[in-house]
Amino acid sequence: MALTLGTVSATADIKVGVLVPDSGPAGLFGPSTRNSAKLAAEKINASGGINGEQIELVFADVGVPPAEATQAALRLWKGEGAQAFVGMHDSAVREALIGRFGGQVPYVYTPVYEGNSCADGLYITGETPSQQLAPVIPHLAEKEGVSKWYLIGHDYNWPRDTNALAKGYIADAGGEVVGEEYVPFTVAEFDSSLQRIKESGADAVLITLVGGGSVGFNVSFAGFGLDERAIRLGTLIEENTLAGIGADNADRLFSSSGYFASIETEGAASFAADYSAAYGADAPALNGLGQSAYEGLMLLAALANKAGSLDVAAMDAAAEGTTWTTPRGDNTLTGHHMAQTIYLADGSGGAFNIVASFDNVASSEACSN
Repeated sequence: MALTLGTVSATADIKVGVLVPDSGPAGLFGPSTRNSAKLAAEKINASGGINGEQIELVFADVGVPPAEATQAALRLWKGEGAQAFVGMHDSAVREALIGRFGGQVPYVYTPVYEGNSCADGLYITGETPSQQLAPVIPHLAEKEGVSKWYLIGHDYNWPRDTNALAKGYIADAGGEVVGEEYVPFTVAEFDSSLQRIKESGADAVLITLVGGGSVGFNVSFAGFGLDERAIRLGTLIEENTLAGIGADNADRLFSSSGYFASIETEGAASFAADYSAAYGADAPALNGLGQSAYEGLMLLAALANKAGSLDVAAMDAAAEGTTWTTPRGDNTLTGHHMAQTIYLADGSGGAFNIVASFDNVASSEACSN
């Protein structure tokens, strides 16, 4: 069902469809995504809107199979008149939407993903493997003295494509892959996987599991005592997931992301203050995936204002080199992807502590222009 945002004028001139996972494996991220999108709409409207017109957000749940998600987006587009879309959802849904939109409507895709998705009118703010892993793996090899990596993820394209690239970064850092496996989303018990990790002699584990699967794996990992033998690095472990894992199970658990609630930038501090004021102390925790919807809407406004239109051809022509400032800092659109600062955080103790940052990292999985 599409929901109209009550905090933005119902007489707005431009409707923007916001596609979020309210259900399914990524449902954990839905509430913070909605909240962040609403804050972005308020800020855009307070700053003059898009080409002088106010915007209104209309939402749809896309935490469903791609065919159902496409129908939900179609209802917003053709039924409610959405003129642009921002999506925080999985890669299978993205590919289905690219086919359905056919370059007729601007579409900003915001979460962490595997890279190399290119189409007319598609703009991507999410981190890709070359951003999250190329600088981080050699840093951990040096600082933590690790070289034997085990790769575990859910069985779909994001983990598989991420790990295909990760193998090169590991080799370049002088390491080796000692195990690799992919599990269905239905798996809730990881004892056999953990036994294989133990027997492999791994001193580092790269985790590309989603939501509740990541929580279950990491809790069991510590229960096996493997946290004393190996570090963990996740590229989709954010504040909600860490809270589920718990402080007792997070020793030497690292995460790589373009945003954490604890980053100390002026934009991040202002965003956190606005979020707290709007939603209170009990609001869903700030995190990179939820915040990415804010990032995506701000990019949509920056692009459309630069182009003077929401026309895809005009926006594509204006896209390269677009710059804008958000909670992540100063960003640049390069090859329809976002160059950004990447942060490495240690979750030991149950809270993310930034231990390294890598400035203005471009994506090697961006699009040619």
